[in-house]
Amino acid sequence: MTGTGWDLIVVGAGSAGAALAARTAARGSRVLLLEAGPDYRSDAMNEVWRSPNPRLALLDPTASAELVWQGLNAARTDRQQQDLYWRGRGVGGSSAINGQIAIRPPMADYEEWERLGCTGWGPDDVLPYFAKMEDDEQFGDEPYHGRGGPIPVFRTPREAWGGVDEALAEACRAAGHGWVEDVNAPRGSGVSPYPVNSREGRRVTVNDGYLEWARDLETLIVRGDALVDRVVFDGDRAVGVRLLLGGDSVVEYADTVVLSAGVIHSPAILLRSGIGPATQLRDLGIDVRHDLPVGQGLQDHPLSLLTLPLRDEAGARTPHDRHTNVCVRWTSGPDAPENDLMYVALNENVLAMGAATPGARSGCYGVWLNRNFSRGELTLTSADPTDQPRVRERMLSDPGDLARMRRGIRALVDLALGPETAAITTVAPQEANPELFAALERDTELDDHLLSTVVDAQHGTSTCRMGASDDPETVVDSDCRVLGVDGLRVVDASIFPFVPRANTNLASIMAGELMADRLS
Repeated sequence: MTGTGWDLIVVGAGSAGAALAARTAARGSRVLLLEAGPDYRSDAMNEVWRSPNPRLALLDPTASAELVWQGLNAARTDRQQQDLYWRGRGVGGSSAINGQIAIRPPMADYEEWERLGCTGWGPDDVLPYFAKMEDDEQFGDEPYHGRGGPIPVFRTPREAWGGVDEALAEACRAAGHGWVEDVNAPRGSGVSPYPVNSREGRRVTVNDGYLEWARDLETLIVRGDALVDRVVFDGDRAVGVRLLLGGDSVVEYADTVVLSAGVIHSPAILLRSGIGPATQLRDLGIDVRHDLPVGQGLQDHPLSLLTLPLRDEAGARTPHDRHTNVCVRWTSGPDAPENDLMYVALNENVLAMGAATPGARSGCYGVWLNRNFSRGELTLTSADPTDQPRVRERMLSDPGDLARMRRGIRALVDLALGPETAAITTVAPQEANPELFAALERDTELDDHLLSTVVDAQHGTSTCRMGASDDPETVVDSDCRVLGVDGLRVVDASIFPFVPRANTNLASIMAGELMADRLS
């Protein structure tokens, strides 16, 4: 038996999958795009998700239930219990629910990818695809940027920043951090306005930017509410997928299958298909097709927050004011990787793109570990595709990560004790953050505090790592082919060798754009 029916099946209509499916269909290939969540046209998106402030939708039970995976939990560190891990479902994937941050990784990340055996993913390879996707309002004419692409890039003018944005920027400038107008330039450290994927103050997702125009193509079919169980094989070749559709089990066949279901669900599909750690699969009664480290190597950005009770004039002017407009990349010391830490301003107490602490006039400074070495894992709880996997992020489990995070939070505290922060707050930072300040003097106590309180930035990667074929940590090769089988690829953030020194949305879209060319 050989694959028939479709040239390509793409599983997952998120940041990578939408770009890959649309570009490939535009070149004439017959593409079936399967999405576990709802399919809808752009004009049917719940308007609350268009707001510059994701808090409004995330705290709306109806809106959240529509587009956020329910029942998906993660333990951030080995000290913490399982809690909700925010991932998008439905066309657009996490680009429909995230903080709309359009920040690229520095090109140093892709230099490191090449050293790790990811041939064809160096700076000269990826930069044209970052430019291709962009419609950069301010820097589109620069040779490393683009105009007219499907993803708009906007920067909030300084007069519209929030009080926390302004205070963090000024505190960092006073501490010696330089100003970098374009954080998406190939290199640069310092204080920068956050680029945002919005147009006229409204979110633009990959459903808007890629699928909306591609739906007019005869070569593309988008099918929502289609939960893929596993890959179907003929010998060692993938020939299709088995999915649940309207209560029925259905098989769709294709010449090539690409999993773009994200850091959680791409590895889960591989595991249910018999590709993964052999012992784990046998324990679940799954026949082992190929023993690979699927689900291992998970990374995210550990984020520590310092609460700032705000004066009325420093708080949001309207409910739709952006929750963040400023980031600060910096290097923690001579022994640290370049730009290993990043400060972020939060004009209200929103945890990245996730939960919020209710109450007006409360913001945060945050610091996250931008380049980290701790690794977590994802394992199946059963072979049932409706059961969510178990996720242990194990952030800060690497001693070096924990040491650098200590430097980061202590430096953040110093910023918070300055006059720039005092000008926007109602009480001293010590009073608002008593547990943190009590732990600052001793490393062991600060470690305990960090391991008990850090959150993630919802930037999960690396559960199907790309690398050299002879590396025991590799799941896919440099062309995103799953090792040991034919006709099966993974294209999304799960293939990243490590979490990049940036938010992950643009990097995921870039991967879809690049691989669309390679598959053509």
